[in-house]
Amino acid sequence: MKPFEKYLLNRTTLPNSHTLAVYQANGGYKALEKVLKKPMTPAEIIAEMKASNLRGRGGAGFPCGMKWSFMPDPAKDPRPRYLAVNADESEPGTCKDRVLMEKDPHGLIEGCLIAAYAMKLQAVYIYVRGEYRKSYDTLLAAIAEARKAGLVGKRVMGTDFSCEVWMHKGAGAYICGEETGLMESLEGKRGHPRPKPPFPAGFGLWGQPTTVNNVETIFNVPFIVERGGAWLASIGTQNSKGNFLCGISGHVNKPGVYELPFGVTAREIVDEVAGGIWKGRKCKAWFPGGSSCALLRGEDLDVVLDHDSLRAKGSSLGTAAMIVMDDTTSIARVMEIIARFYDHESCGQCSQCREGTQWLAQIFHRIATGHGKPDDVATLESLAKGMAPAKTICALADAAAIPTLSAVRIFKSELEECIRQAKDPLAPPRIEYAGAH
Repeated sequence: MKPFEKYLLNRTTLPNSHTLAVYQANGGYKALEKVLKKPMTPAEIIAEMKASNLRGRGGAGFPCGMKWSFMPDPAKDPRPRYLAVNADESEPGTCKDRVLMEKDPHGLIEGCLIAAYAMKLQAVYIYVRGEYRKSYDTLLAAIAEARKAGLVGKRVMGTDFSCEVWMHKGAGAYICGEETGLMESLEGKRGHPRPKPPFPAGFGLWGQPTTVNNVETIFNVPFIVERGGAWLASIGTQNSKGNFLCGISGHVNKPGVYELPFGVTAREIVDEVAGGIWKGRKCKAWFPGGSSCALLRGEDLDVVLDHDSLRAKGSSLGTAAMIVMDDTTSIARVMEIIARFYDHESCGQCSQCREGTQWLAQIFHRIATGHGKPDDVATLESLAKGMAPAKTICALADAAAIPTLSAVRIFKSELEECIRQAKDPLAPPRIEYAGAH
């Protein structure tokens, strides 16, 4: 790999990196000071965000600066406005935001405050996955430190700018990672995604204008303000700019969260960063960005990890959470686990998702346990095509259907062989669980 500058994870290796003292000793809150005391206008900040071409790191990859510009002009629409930070990191295989919240929480807080100033917000709500207890506690303590130091609350840094930052703990629902489901949960209601339109910028939290951003997206903001949008735009590929956090798991020697520039190949990440496939085996298949992406073959590892290259391969970058499977892996078992997850997490609003995820889980279970029927593979494909694309209120049905369609396309013969032999030749030892299909 070519040498590159790291900036996202630099402070995370320092002792007590989660504290205000360490953060400020290493340049923390200088970007906020520049914004408030230089000062920069909100329009100038949004212009820098647009110039940076920063795309959201939560999965959809929508341009951040453009999303910020959708917020209505307060002179014409005086309603209160909010930022909801999506820290409900529940996509299987994804754990990058947890590192930032636990190791460098003030980086997120500073980004939130700059975003609040740029969009003229009244408050920020950080919605943290319920299972992330340490992340929640660490971030809560950091907010208390920042408030005591005059960095959160009224008259930040002695200026006229005021902004509150509040925490909210989720209750373990994957669906609340969807932006409108998150807002429903924040309002104290069941986490059911809302139909769109209306979009959050016009009707968000409590019916007020709201922007929803991912943790890693907001974490980039102070660096862009400090160095300029052109600096970030100089890193990466044509439509994917900056560094990103890649969480790699599965059958590799060194799983973990790594900072990388857009433009590296998946093979470079596996071989040079993650220490290669474990036990001297070969890569059979991999997910580029979490379990909701289309599976790719092991021979596709030479693809560049960016939005355009992965789309050309029929998959997507998602949350940049690579899940690697070696050549002993049972695809039927992998898909059974994934389908079971989406069946469990469906909110049940839409019939395609409610019924479809349940049937996918049942069919993959019987294939993986040697009870498959001759037409099961064709049924899986038909079911998945009835669920996606974009046939439901949110994308959970797509998240279940997309990996299913890719598994049927790439590993159809393996699934059919499980049915023909009435057993899965690659089946690992099974641990049955309560409520198995």
